[in-house]
Amino acid sequence: MALEIERKFLVCSNEWRCSVRQTVRIRQGYFCRTQLMCGRVRIFGDKGFVTLKSEAGTLVRHEYEYEIPVADAAEIIERFCIEPSIVKQRHMLYHEGMLWTVDVFEEANRGLVMAEVELQHLEQPVTIPPWVGPDVTADPRYSNSNLARSPFVTWK
Repeated sequence: MALEIERKFLVCSNEWRCSVRQTVRIRQGYFCRTQLMCGRVRIFGDKGFVTLKSEAGTLVRHEYEYEIPVADAAEIIERFCIEPSIVKQRHMLYHEGMLWTVDVFEEANRGLVMAEVELQHLEQPVTIPPWVGPDVTADPRYSNSNLARSPFVTWK
């Protein structure tokens, strides 16, 4: 069984920018949503992926991800997605030996900047970087699938 254990945070400063090792543009859309899971297709740089994920707002989620041709991913986003797509720049960097990603959202989610760190196990210690703000792991509003449905720019 594929499990994803990650913590999500808001970003409170731009100090992270000087440590970026790689940046990738991501476009993703959701083609299925139930109470138990959502189906996503993503263009990550020059690769395509289809993903099934369990419910949002939990620390541990079931996740199944498979590479598909990027042309197929683009067509699925165009033809079958049920909400507007999410567009973001993903910046990858290391802090205290752990890989962090910082997503800078665009379009309907512009202004939102979130950091994520994936864990190997629930008890894994994490040193929080100084540029990281509040932990929003348990807040389902910040899941990408919910941001597609209720974009950040519409929040009060």
